[in-house]
Amino acid sequence: MLISTGRVIKIRTVTRFVVQDCSFLFHSTPSSLSSSLSSISPCSALLHFNHSLSLHKGASPPLDTLPQYSDYRYYIQMCDNSYPKTASWKEDTDCCSWDGVVCDKTTRHVIGLDLSCSWLNGPIHSNSTLFFLPHLRTLNLAGNCFNFSLISSEFGKFKTLTHLNLSFSCFSGKIPYEISHLSSLVSLDLSLNDGLFIETPVWKRVIHNLTQLRELLLDETNMSSIRPNSLMNLSSSFTTLSLHRCYLQGKLQNNILCLPNIQTLDLGKNENLDLGSVPKCNWSSSSLKVLDLSSISFSRELLDSISNLKYLKVLALDNCNFTGSIPSLLSNLTQITYLALTFNNFSGLMPLSLLNLPNLSTLILDNNQLVGPLPNHVSGLLNLNVLSLRSNFLNGTLPSWLFNLPSLVRLNLNDNQFIGEIGEFKPNSLEYLDLSYNKLHGSIPRSLLNLPNLSTLILDNNQLVGPLPNHISGLLNLNVLSLSSNFLNGTLPSWLFNLPSLVELSIASNQFIGEIGEFKSNSLKYLDLGYNKLQGSIPRPISSFVNLTYLSLSSNNWSIMLELEMISKLKNLYYLDFSNNLVSINNNVTYTLPKLQWLNLSSTNISEFPIFLRTATNLQYLDLSNNIIYGQFPRWLGDVGRDSLYFLDLHANLLQGSFPTLSFLSLQYLFVSNNKLTGEIPSLICNASYLDVLDLSHNNLSGMLPKCLVHSNFLSVLDLRMNSLHGTIPTTFSKRNNFRNINLNGNQLEGPLPQSLANCRNLEVLDLGSNKINGTFPYWLEGLLYLRVLVIRSNKFQGRIGNPKNKYPFPNLRILDISNNEFNGPLPRKYFKYLKAMTNVDEGKVGLEIYGRKVLSRFFECDDERVVY
Repeated sequence: MLISTGRVIKIRTVTRFVVQDCSFLFHSTPSSLSSSLSSISPCSALLHFNHSLSLHKGASPPLDTLPQYSDYRYYIQMCDNSYPKTASWKEDTDCCSWDGVVCDKTTRHVIGLDLSCSWLNGPIHSNSTLFFLPHLRTLNLAGNCFNFSLISSEFGKFKTLTHLNLSFSCFSGKIPYEISHLSSLVSLDLSLNDGLFIETPVWKRVIHNLTQLRELLLDETNMSSIRPNSLMNLSSSFTTLSLHRCYLQGKLQNNILCLPNIQTLDLGKNENLDLGSVPKCNWSSSSLKVLDLSSISFSRELLDSISNLKYLKVLALDNCNFTGSIPSLLSNLTQITYLALTFNNFSGLMPLSLLNLPNLSTLILDNNQLVGPLPNHVSGLLNLNVLSLRSNFLNGTLPSWLFNLPSLVRLNLNDNQFIGEIGEFKPNSLEYLDLSYNKLHGSIPRSLLNLPNLSTLILDNNQLVGPLPNHISGLLNLNVLSLSSNFLNGTLPSWLFNLPSLVELSIASNQFIGEIGEFKSNSLKYLDLGYNKLQGSIPRPISSFVNLTYLSLSSNNWSIMLELEMISKLKNLYYLDFSNNLVSINNNVTYTLPKLQWLNLSSTNISEFPIFLRTATNLQYLDLSNNIIYGQFPRWLGDVGRDSLYFLDLHANLLQGSFPTLSFLSLQYLFVSNNKLTGEIPSLICNASYLDVLDLSHNNLSGMLPKCLVHSNFLSVLDLRMNSLHGTIPTTFSKRNNFRNINLNGNQLEGPLPQSLANCRNLEVLDLGSNKINGTFPYWLEGLLYLRVLVIRSNKFQGRIGNPKNKYPFPNLRILDISNNEFNGPLPRKYFKYLKAMTNVDEGKVGLEIYGRKVLSRFFECDDERVVY
């Protein structure tokens, strides 16, 4: 069973298939119809039920592929091997022989129906012939998709039913009162349905009426209206109670842990549940085998008591706010097979005793504060399938035993501080390996590239060196290969282009040279070859990757022809980055990339806007900076990403004319500096109510500064330097503004400096140099705690600079330039007494970091997230 990788840079999305009901046999529910069907045979009833639904594989996806359940009980599997059971049903055969159907050997009544994970899709109406099987004892419809329909009250008529499983089946709405009529029920599973909820009256009747109930699973059901202490009314005969993420809130008498026959108890992900004090019970005689209390805060004393549960096999205590070392008493759990303690604050060394548990198959200690090296020797772990220690502070070299675990399927050590070389892996069972974000060096061992079952290999952000081997045997099942941000070099070997199952390839930020070959597989969805030294032209077969969603060839030495034949077939492309290469555009033929949301063609020497942008209505990010695009803006530019564009960078081109008409609805970052724009800043920019960074510097813009820009509560960077703006600075800076950088240097602004600038509590840089601003020294800025740069040089300020008004003026000021004004009198010593921040900086560094263009990058950091759709 795969567990969540936790990689922020990747999002995998699997959508359950849902279609509207278009094949249901009946469209009304007249009593005459029910009467006519009441006597039909069980086989006919089953056939009618089957025909009322459609079959779609997407209705039964593996549970662990859905992102909403990525953190759901890693030890649970469902629909990993789904198939359409009803597809084999034949009308002219005895239904007792059909797949999933069980009949009484004497009466031939249908008493059991198991259609779990059978690709069934469509709603189950109240007049479904499913309800004409009165003798059913077991009914399992789990792992299908019934179009988020209500659970019909008709389910309450199965009087002989002992086992009902409707889990993971796209039911929604209220759990019907009639469920409480199933008085023979021993097991009820309604878990993992979307939007299902239970009301207090129904809950009370279920507890009161279903006296035979031993197993109750309602995971992901909204139980927020249920009082937790009502759980204490459950029968002492209960063996399974699973209420994972049910929104329970309030105090629960935790002697529920002491139910004499309870074997599975899952209350995990009920963050507002209070377990209270440690219950008094005989822990050593408890029957508990599965315990999940994730995301519930409770005492360390209770944790110590849990270590006495000698039959416990599964323990999940993620996100429980534990601190200190991991209790060594947990080594008493000799039967444990699954142990998860992620997202706590455990510190210290990892106990050697945990690594000697004889039956352990899964150990997950992610996102803690564990330190030190792994032990050099362990005894046991012969059954270990999953070992995940990511996001800790573990260091030292990787011990040899780690490469010799005979049953290991999944190993995740990413985001630690391991050093040294990667050893030679012996077990052929390994399917998933993530050693990224460490300090590993040396070459990639050849044995790693010959593992026959390996599906995911992630070695990003280490210090690996050398070329990839020329020949390998294996990797036939490899889906993900990520080697980015290392020091790998040499040419790309031919086997890299011939991996038959490859879906994701990232070798960015290395030192590879030469040309790339032709990929033979069409399965690629993600391809990142950026930041290498690759050269030549792009192979045309790249256009055949119809499933490709992410393509980055940035920062190489390629010559790329952006034309119809190359990318017009990439209809699923979401992300395209050809920046820092030589790109040619053929605008003679139009084509569309309907799903494109991110485009980076910066520093590619293009001279015109790509014509396919005209239809890029979903675009969110567009960077065409540092090119030679000349002339006026095309009129259609305003339609690009009309409701979605949040980032636009056109700086350092040869654009001229008036400011473009853009869609400002979603715009947050706008860079059009270093062009030849003329005219006024349009009032339409006031529609950009979420604008965060505005850089129009180094143009020929004239007119007055729009008042709406200083009224903004979102704008953090306003850079209009080196234009020809005139008039006064608007006087009404909002009290709730977010300004950090205001640069109006090199304009023709005049008049006094508005005292409302003191409202800019987060301001770090204020540059008003080379204008015609007058007045006295702006002492009212002394109280800006974060101000590091103040430039008012070459203006018409005048008068004496008096003593500071604040006790500690300008506490973080590092650059102060008041030259070329008309100040007179002595410089007050008290200012210099308190300007201590100027003495606490690295020479020659601060001016560039906080006064140059880097100040913009401080406020806008664009995470290059990898997104697979």
